[in-house]
Amino acid sequence: MRINFFRWITLIILVIPAQALGGAIEELQNFVNQSVSGQSTFVQRVYDSTGALVQESSGDLKFSRPGKFKWHYFEPYEQLLVGDGEFLWVYDLDLMQVTRVSLDRALGSSPAALLYGSEDIDSYFGLEALKSEGNLVRVRVIPYEESGLFERIEIGLSASMVRNMTLYDYFGQKTVIEFGRFSIPSNFNEDEFDFVVPENVDLVTQ
Repeated sequence: MRINFFRWITLIILVIPAQALGGAIEELQNFVNQSVSGQSTFVQRVYDSTGALVQESSGDLKFSRPGKFKWHYFEPYEQLLVGDGEFLWVYDLDLMQVTRVSLDRALGSSPAALLYGSEDIDSYFGLEALKSEGNLVRVRVIPYEESGLFERIEIGLSASMVRNMTLYDYFGQKTVIEFGRFSIPSNFNEDEFDFVVPENVDLVTQ
């Protein structure tokens, strides 16, 4: 099962440390408003509508708002997603293919696009604080307009960081992402999020 980059772009952009302001919704609103950078590892599991595990993948990520990120899958297939602020680059190493698409087009009118630049998130999403689970405060995010990507996302936060995310699509499929410890470097190199198409690799533009 390949990673659908139009879908996972939502997850990439949501992975941003949150400053604790006392409540789940306040934490979510605050991290959307922050311009921060960071890096972490992740494990991603996809379950079908019966609850059966259909895919497990892992990798690491880096981001620098606004609009720059690197999401690197190592298992089961190596795949690299890079946002350079203008384009989204998706590199399938085993297929020897790179797909390039305008970042604006990749995001479209999805909630991910709003999370990049809009601070008024409750104008576009229903936000609901959920019951805490252990040391996690949780918030549910539901877009007012159907994006075709997901029905809702539930985010768990603790100690001012995003700890996990669960994405529910319209077909009953669920994706759970668990994050490792975030580190926040003072800055990244200017070329950290540049992407150069390797030689002998097919380039597909959309």
